[in-house]
Amino acid sequence: MKYVANSPKDYVDQLPRERREVIEKIRTVILQNLPQGFKEQLSYGMLGYVVPHSVYPPGYHVNPELPLPFINLASQKNFIALYHSGIYANTNLLDWFVAEYPKHCKLKLNMGKSCIRFKNLNDIPYTLIGELCTKVTTKDWITLYEKNIKK
Repeated sequence: MKYVANSPKDYVDQLPRERREVIEKIRTVILQNLPQGFKEQLSYGMLGYVVPHSVYPPGYHVNPELPLPFINLASQKNFIALYHSGIYANTNLLDWFVAEYPKHCKLKLNMGKSCIRFKNLNDIPYTLIGELCTKVTTKDWITLYEKNIKK
């Protein structure tokens, strides 16, 4: 779903109450666990956690005017989506996450290349999301990005 927002708070404030509570909780977990150097902002119409130009001046190869994206969080029509680029770029991180997920959730993992979809708002692995956020520093992400994604 598209929301027209001017800030992360504005984005969250527009969500339906039940979605707002879950997004706020995930947002808090991300902010409490994300290593230093990442910055929260609106990115692609979602909450975004990026490597700012002050840390990585080249920015995103698709559009260098944008900072390097890392994590996005969105309320979609049928689910809440957590996009984690590190999972896409690092198979060891992906394997770890897939193995850990069943220890934290009753329902089967619903995932694309970098998108983790949460359809049941009562079965979200907040602790696992927090741990996932700690696994990649800004330096690690820049190295992975330059090696595996940037062409």
